[in-house]
Amino acid sequence: MDSIEPDTKDWTWVLDRPCPDCGFDAGALPPGAVGAAVTAAVPRYVAVLERDDVAVRPDPGTWSALEYAAHVRDVFGVFDERLALMLAYDTPDFDNWDQDTAAVAGEYALQDPGVVAVELAAAGAAVAASFDAVAPEQLDRAGRRSNGSQFTVRTLGQYFVHDVVHHLHDVDAD
Repeated sequence: MDSIEPDTKDWTWVLDRPCPDCGFDAGALPPGAVGAAVTAAVPRYVAVLERDDVAVRPDPGTWSALEYAAHVRDVFGVFDERLALMLAYDTPDFDNWDQDTAAVAGEYALQDPGVVAVELAAAGAAVAASFDAVAPEQLDRAGRRSNGSQFTVRTLGQYFVHDVVHHLHDVDAD
């Protein structure tokens, strides 16, 4: 299988302006809406995973819908962990997570779509519940990504939901 060119862009700009590709305005998302946004996205990913061509890449340089769904499943876990760190510690540093390395190591392209659907739904429910449990006084707690990008619980949720929504756009689920 052809390799995908790694995405090295810093997407934190989506906190300041709407994404021109998917149209999502992350900065406008209220903190209390993160869980609901994730919950609404999960069935759309599950439906995508039922497609006959779910494992077919649209071109050699673009992930298949299966690969995107496996990535989103893992994004749910990564952001659930980061949120937990931010709530438990003062300004924790997040371990680097290389999504491209994770895709290769996890063999996203070879995973069973039915298994991915079950795992994605479970991980989505877990991270949605975690964000739903955030108290208003916790929204300004901070954390730092390995590249130095600073987040608060509020902006972490906004940034996270953009990723979830953006990949729905990538797999033509919108």
